[in-house]
Amino acid sequence: MKLFKSIILLTLVIIMISCSEKKTIGVQGHRGCRGLLPENTLPAFAKAIELGVQTLELDLAISKDKKVVVSHEPFMSRFYCLKPNGDKITISQDKVFNFYQMPYDSIKQFDCGSMQHPRFPKQKNTNAFKPLLQDVFIKSDSLNPDIKYNIEIKASPEYDHVYTPAPKEYVALVLQVIQDNGVFDRCNLQSFDVRILEEIKKQAPTMKQALLVDENENIDEKLTSLSFKPEIISPYFELLNKTSVKHYQDLGFQVIPWTVNEISDMQTMINYKVNSIITDYPDRLLGLLSE
Repeated sequence: MKLFKSIILLTLVIIMISCSEKKTIGVQGHRGCRGLLPENTLPAFAKAIELGVQTLELDLAISKDKKVVVSHEPFMSRFYCLKPNGDKITISQDKVFNFYQMPYDSIKQFDCGSMQHPRFPKQKNTNAFKPLLQDVFIKSDSLNPDIKYNIEIKASPEYDHVYTPAPKEYVALVLQVIQDNGVFDRCNLQSFDVRILEEIKKQAPTMKQALLVDENENIDEKLTSLSFKPEIISPYFELLNKTSVKHYQDLGFQVIPWTVNEISDMQTMINYKVNSIITDYPDRLLGLLSE
């Protein structure tokens, strides 16, 4: 009987430890919750908060009048945006509607929510515009004053002065909005472009940063291209394995993979004990973590 009780007790302890480990894994809504609602829109961020994410992941671009706009591309995507008159953007017009050459009032007229996104058939479509970063802060903070923001500055050398400002001005514009809205301590900035990360370190040394690593890149090689140690490594999830996750965590990094959408892949990342997971389907991940 004593042995039986001991086995039951040990089993309960193991279950409790497993549940505790699961609950420590953060959930980040990719572009709000792209699998459910139009990406990088106020409805998508509101839904993600309603579901219970701890962090909103989003992307930035800059308008002609130097407004910080929430958008994955610095131009109107023909895959999910419609012209102000409702017409589709043709292939020949791809990248023509360049934010850096458009005032924000013009950008806001495009509907980037009503058209069905080809990659997300279950996305609930609704008329939506590309918001300003400050509008996302105001709306999201009103729903959850503790919500965190993982903000990607989209940049590349070939985009400088064409689709975006050069890194120094770009970073300054973003940091100003963050400071003006009092969310500095609840933000981290991320980028694939190491020039951006270096500039952030110069302008805001205490800002938490994430190094994004693309699927065709090497994590160690990209780390060596930085002059400082970022707080977070955020690689494409298939670049990771259980050994590498522990290795980077032992070195003091948080490991936050992107973009994990299938239940089986989410479970794999949970088993690897990553720090947080970025997903288009936070409902799936939250359900898995609550089991």
